[in-house]
Amino acid sequence: MSEPYRQTAEQVLQQQDVSAAQGLSSQQIEQRQREYGPNRLRRAGTRPAWRILLKQLESVVVILLISAALAAAAFARVLEALAIAAAVLVNTVIGFFMEWRATRAMEALQRMGKIQARVCREGKVQQLTAGALVPGDIVLLEAGDMVAADLRLLESNKLQCDEAALTGESVAVNKQVEPLSGDDIPLGERSNMAYKGTAVTQGSGSGVVVATAMDTELGHISELVEQAEQAATPLEKRLDALGRRLAWITLAIAVVVAGVGLLAGKDWLIMVETAIALAIAAVPEGLPVVSTLALARGMQRMARRNAVVKQLSAVETLGATSLIFTDKTGTLTENRMRLQQLALDTGILQREDDTWCRDDNRVEASQCPALQAALEVAALCNNAALDEDEAVGDPTEVALLEAAAGAGLQRRALLEDYPELREVSFDPQVKMMATYHRCDEDVCVAVKGAPEAVLPACTHLLCDDGERDLDDEQRRQWQQHSEELASQGLRLLALARKRVAEEQAEPYENLTLIGLAGLYDPPRTGIKQAIAACQHAGIRVVMGTGDHAATAGAIAREIGLDGPDRVVQAAELPALEAPDKMAESRRSELLDTSVYARISPEQKLGLIRLYQQAGYVVGMTGDGVNDAPGLKKADIGIAMGQRGTEVARETADIVLKDDAFDTIVVAVEQGRNIFANIRRFIVYLLSGNLGEIMAISAAALVAAPLPMLPLQILYINFISDVMPALALGLSRSEPGVMDQPPRASGEPLLLRRHWLAIVAYGALIAAAVLSAFAIALQVLELTEAEAVTIGFLTFGFARLWHVFNMRNPASPLLLNEISRNPYVWLALFIGVALLLGAAYLPLLAQVLTVVAPDWRGWLLSLGFSLLPLVWVQVMKGLRLGWEKEAT
Repeated sequence: MSEPYRQTAEQVLQQQDVSAAQGLSSQQIEQRQREYGPNRLRRAGTRPAWRILLKQLESVVVILLISAALAAAAFARVLEALAIAAAVLVNTVIGFFMEWRATRAMEALQRMGKIQARVCREGKVQQLTAGALVPGDIVLLEAGDMVAADLRLLESNKLQCDEAALTGESVAVNKQVEPLSGDDIPLGERSNMAYKGTAVTQGSGSGVVVATAMDTELGHISELVEQAEQAATPLEKRLDALGRRLAWITLAIAVVVAGVGLLAGKDWLIMVETAIALAIAAVPEGLPVVSTLALARGMQRMARRNAVVKQLSAVETLGATSLIFTDKTGTLTENRMRLQQLALDTGILQREDDTWCRDDNRVEASQCPALQAALEVAALCNNAALDEDEAVGDPTEVALLEAAAGAGLQRRALLEDYPELREVSFDPQVKMMATYHRCDEDVCVAVKGAPEAVLPACTHLLCDDGERDLDDEQRRQWQQHSEELASQGLRLLALARKRVAEEQAEPYENLTLIGLAGLYDPPRTGIKQAIAACQHAGIRVVMGTGDHAATAGAIAREIGLDGPDRVVQAAELPALEAPDKMAESRRSELLDTSVYARISPEQKLGLIRLYQQAGYVVGMTGDGVNDAPGLKKADIGIAMGQRGTEVARETADIVLKDDAFDTIVVAVEQGRNIFANIRRFIVYLLSGNLGEIMAISAAALVAAPLPMLPLQILYINFISDVMPALALGLSRSEPGVMDQPPRASGEPLLLRRHWLAIVAYGALIAAAVLSAFAIALQVLELTEAEAVTIGFLTFGFARLWHVFNMRNPASPLLLNEISRNPYVWLALFIGVALLLGAAYLPLLAQVLTVVAPDWRGWLLSLGFSLLPLVWVQVMKGLRLGWEKEAT
């Protein structure tokens, strides 16, 4: 439609041929779906294959390889030039394939999220994916929704939208329904419109779809803006920095080796090629690609376990999470609210199925005016919808509707008797909600909210014989009564009403208290074990809820949370804008608290800031629009996929498809394991490459023949730097990964002990290769070509067996996380086959200058290649024995 904001709501509905009460018919929907297509923006251009391919050639080491091939060709060494070119090609193809798989895995994960919309069609409220919307659909809006299409608003109850995605304006915009006039009304001033991609931050309302897909304002913008390149994650930056440092160090070593070789009278072309090959072999150029694939594979595993990770950097941060700040409802509990008790003036009524009882005696709503009034207010002051097929809305409100319907009070029938005039939406600051209804000549106001908010606004109490005055002493008694019920783990709502002369009367004064509604939401199955697993892993769990303090404490005790008897309420919290300026005693007290009640979104944000300044890596769970600031501020924002608002899902780093807290524990375990795998294959790569450098450098420095030739180094690099490293990156969780405390957030990829291990492993491998090479020359008196073959095979097999040295010292010698990894055995099988091929395939042997060894050569190569493995396993066994003895 053209400029619908200038037209009245009735004109827009007429043009769209739709009724606001009934919505579109099935015939209209089918016709408009054919005409307009799905409500989706055109997909932004994914990374094309050619760009991924070119990226493989951007590496400094690949450029060095190409330079070596050109140099060999220039000096008529055609065979070596072709072999180096083949090495470049193979490396490029493998790198391309791995990164292409990783990129496509990321794109598949990002397609998993679907925006939902509540729509009225054929008189029924339905929940649909945004892609199913068509022009003319009647969309219902609530705080926390993402607007799924461009809407001309039909109703606005304190409706506000965050339009920063479109206009850049950070302040939420108040919405109304009247038509606008004037010339060139800016997008940000079209107050009767709600636009696709914006967020509802407050209130409720409805609107008719006037534009979908690329016809929306967001679609117009997407046509003008090129998608920015995805920024490198912190882990990728650290890996890149590590690779660059290694490149410069290796280049320096290569220059020294070449210089010494030339001074010793060796062929200068051989020494230059050796130096270049050393540089390429020593720098793990495939490291960023292998790590990306390992991260993407971990993300896929998490997705199968119901945790959708939206960006790679979140996987890394998960491994360092040391505190989880969680809400209660739906995360720690089932989010399966049921109205269980009603506290009235005549006593407490218990609900069994749909029957209300007092002291085992059945009570009918028609015979108890207070019960009738309580259920009527529960149904009228409500935004949920309850149909035969499904319930749509907040679980608390759905529970109230179900209880009323069980007593024969259907909301739709009640609204026919008491038509709704207006609604005062729930305000988190006021903690109440009200609806106005026509009652004969008067207006009835139905109110529900937190007891501590509703009780001060009440001046009367509903009794069986009518209304009585409510004094301060009685209010205190009712407040005490609510605390007693809350201590049983019930969520409390106070129900009240009044009659006024006009609908503009203030809603929250001179109310008549009807009673207290107690709703129960049982803890999730297995949540106690999940909390215990977190605490065992050194991860603190802190609960922050809007519920009553007694309710929060009761649930905390039931699920085994630390310190359940110490509950800090919102009123007790100091200003949290600058936690570092807080008194140390007060700061320590808050840091030791694990249960917060009645806290606001601003206070959640302040508490996250407090924990972060104390050194915690904070993960926060949330589902509402008011959780979005905290989800963004936390190191890891975790949104609920089922009951979470679209704003929360868009803001978060991780979305839990099952809303289960124990899924967070699984995700943390995966995050820790992925980081451990990355660290493991870095150690594997660098130690093997360092062994090459040590062996070649030592031989060059003493003017001895080189134990490996340049092409042989390149061949071994191809065998060991890709397949075994990739297999290590895909290892499953090692035992005890959740028995360790979280790593520090600023901890480097490699610690001092890892560098020491790299040097030790490299020295062992170099010593084994040089020993086998020396014995072949001096003892067996083999030719130089045969001895070089022995050095080549010894080094190749040693690097393959070296993968078993990467096991955790605490794991069993034979059955451990490495030996149980099928990818490791596949990599070894391929590696052994390629080494045998180098010895026995004539063309490959000619290219690599390999002479097939006799039985003595094989015995020497295999024997010395196993020495580093045997030595390391013996030392690990002794070390574990010493540690056990010490403890």
